[in-house]
Amino acid sequence: MNTESTPQKPPRRSKRLFIEQAVEYLIFSSRWLQAPLYLGLIVAQLIYTYKFVVELVHIVSNYQSATEIQVLLGILTLVDVTMVANLVAMVIIGGYATFVSKLNLVDEDDKPDWLDHIDPGAIKVKLSSSLIGISSVHLLRSFIDMDATDYEKIKWQIVIHTAFILSTFFLAVSEYIMTKKNAAVEHK
Repeated sequence: MNTESTPQKPPRRSKRLFIEQAVEYLIFSSRWLQAPLYLGLIVAQLIYTYKFVVELVHIVSNYQSATEIQVLLGILTLVDVTMVANLVAMVIIGGYATFVSKLNLVDEDDKPDWLDHIDPGAIKVKLSSSLIGISSVHLLRSFIDMDATDYEKIKWQIVIHTAFILSTFFLAVSEYIMTKKNAAVEHK
């Protein structure tokens, strides 16, 4: 008998397992490619903040000569800019926390409550609801300044607004059904 042991080849499975783990790690790490997108949205928020300040200065500096409708339209512009900035903030915070990395905000007293319950479905419903609010402001602006707005444009704004409402309703219902279904499965 041969007392020397012949070197054994490592099983083929381990090489395959290593490749599989490397591919999975690469796929999982690719989520960090979204981080620059969220940083870019922060730059967009800065631009919207600047637009807000410019509009506010314009309203304040012209308040004595402006009509009530002009002031109201200016305020609606401020509301619109704020709502879009809120939408962008939700996308940045919620998207980053959902798709890139958890936010370590345990010690933060002013952490938004919705961050504790964030998932892709909840983000979609919140974003859709925000779009309805933004659309409402645009529609209100058109109604207030109806003389300067084309009726065809108003008609399309109403159609688009209705589409936002219906899609948000169906999205919320489907999210509710999925949440109840998942809770029932976890309960069993």
